[in-house]
Amino acid sequence: MTILIAPDKFKGSLTAKQVCDAIQEALLEHDPTLNIMCVPLADGGEGTGALLTASSGGKQITVHAHDPLFRRITTAYGISQEGTVAFIEMASASGFQLLKDHERNPMLTSSYGTGELIRDALDRGVKKIILGIGGTATNDGGIGMAAALGVRFLSRDQTLLQGTGGDLLHVHRIDLANVHPLLGNADVTILCDVDNPLYGEHGAAAIFAPQKGATPEMVAVLDKGLRHLADTLEQAFCQSIDFPGAGAGGGLPAMLRVLSSVTIVPGMEFISVFTNLDNKVRHADVVITGEGKVDRQTLSGKVVSGVAELCRRYQKPMFVVAGQRSLSQEEEVGLGIHRITTLANDEVSGEAAIQNAYALIKKRVKDDLIPFFL
Repeated sequence: MTILIAPDKFKGSLTAKQVCDAIQEALLEHDPTLNIMCVPLADGGEGTGALLTASSGGKQITVHAHDPLFRRITTAYGISQEGTVAFIEMASASGFQLLKDHERNPMLTSSYGTGELIRDALDRGVKKIILGIGGTATNDGGIGMAAALGVRFLSRDQTLLQGTGGDLLHVHRIDLANVHPLLGNADVTILCDVDNPLYGEHGAAAIFAPQKGATPEMVAVLDKGLRHLADTLEQAFCQSIDFPGAGAGGGLPAMLRVLSSVTIVPGMEFISVFTNLDNKVRHADVVITGEGKVDRQTLSGKVVSGVAELCRRYQKPMFVVAGQRSLSQEEEVGLGIHRITTLANDEVSGEAAIQNAYALIKKRVKDDLIPFFL
């Protein structure tokens, strides 16, 4: 029997590879003769860069950059083995997790650090950039990122703007004289699972800024600033930035699209192709996937949903290990889940599940999944 193990990370406890290892150990302890394929997955969010780097046989590049509040940090991105592709996570320099609760304010935060990672990659001769834009603390329309790449944003009185959310309304002139010479030739693929526009009731500020610390008053100012940025960019570049996904990552795709060649693709779709997941599902007898929480977000392009689509296509039974679950039985059946087990239950708290995830995964696989396919 061939079993494919293809999970996402369990956020806060295990990487996708560690989840694979735990499931594989449980299976082989039950039957050492099993043929097992392990494919750690991600959906474009945290962990995507490291996964793609490892899958390509590449290496991590450590760099000094600035966090969302312009503090110096040490972070990293990946480069493929042949040195032509960079795998960058916006969250690694501009992420929500880099700030304390009281520091979260998208009027003050900037994507400058993400621009520094892109600049470093271009300096190393990279031709293609895969950019994951999940988990950001910013709502600056990407002007911080662009500033780090040499673009100068000037106010009406010719003051040089830093590149924060609060600067958006004050952008009067865009100076490209010192923009990075290789940026225009870069091929950028943005991994994005939402189709929100840059501004408006479904835009970056209205939908995502409250999650990043914005008050209703801030949301109104930020949305007005994004509208102003859109007008300014369209006048300067004669290019519309009203496209699906422009409002993701704090609006960064809008800015990046006028500076380079950009393609936006769903994260899980890209990872699936990159890892040849389709072929692996087709040749498996059983598929085991999982993620930290199976909930309504799972239905919108997350790892379990992507794996489920392939399992339905090839009529393969899919088993799921999750930290927690909140979908209805009908929704789980609709996904095509053959059986699901969770680490947290009436006897194990959520906190305990996080702390003991590896051992609990092994136990749940042995007790709740194996009896149904072996």
